Amino acid sequence: MNDADLTALGITLQLAAITTLTLLVIGTPLAWWLARSKWRFKFVVEALVAMPLVLPPTVLGFYLLMALGPNGPIGGWMQAMGGQPLAFTFTGLVLGSVIYSLPFVVQPLQDAFSAVGRQPLEVASTLRASPLDRFFSVAVPLAAPGFLTAIVLGFAHTIGEFGVVLMIGGNIPGKTQVVSIAIYDHVEGMEYANAHWLSAGLLVMSFCLLVLVYGLNRKFRVVKL
Repeated sequence: MNDADLTALGITLQLAAITTLTLLVIGTPLAWWLARSKWRFKFVVEALVAMPLVLPPTVLGFYLLMALGPNGPIGGWMQAMGGQPLAFTFTGLVLGSVIYSLPFVVQPLQDAFSAVGRQPLEVASTLRASPLDRFFSVAVPLAAPGFLTAIVLGFAHTIGEFGVVLMIGGNIPGKTQVVSIAIYDHVEGMEYANAHWLSAGLLVMSFCLLVLVYGLNRKFRVVKL
């Protein structure tokens, strides 16, 4: 791998880490609400969260590009406030990645919170635990396998993005070029050796992350039994 590939790898890991942390902050309360709410139209919110699962990445990337560009509502507003549009920036990549990877974090957390049930929380309530205390001392520990799955899936899915990051960030070396785009560039230039090393690295990383998820989830189940 050359210096440009290492830079792309660094940008990719940074993007995945920031995106995953952001998704945990946003996705945890959203998943908790989805798991506990009895609102009649909750399914509409669930459908919106799941949209990136069925929507082609280029479609999502195109509309995000329009929104974040200088003529879009978000990019235009930022430009009017003296800032710069988010299109073709690292911040824009983070925003697009958060939206695209949202269901991979929210859905495992929602399932984990639903599996906790109401009984442990009601018991904690009888011991005069506040709602916030019940969430952090009861719900979160019991939902630990869901958090692990959400973190790994969110991180791994962000690493493998292509269509969304290409549409929003373009292909600017050292700024918005991630590993998936660098692999595409190598293949286009018939530099198959470089493409192989990057692809093999992502393959091994993805496999290790999945082994970690399944292994630790199995350990949680054994301990629970």
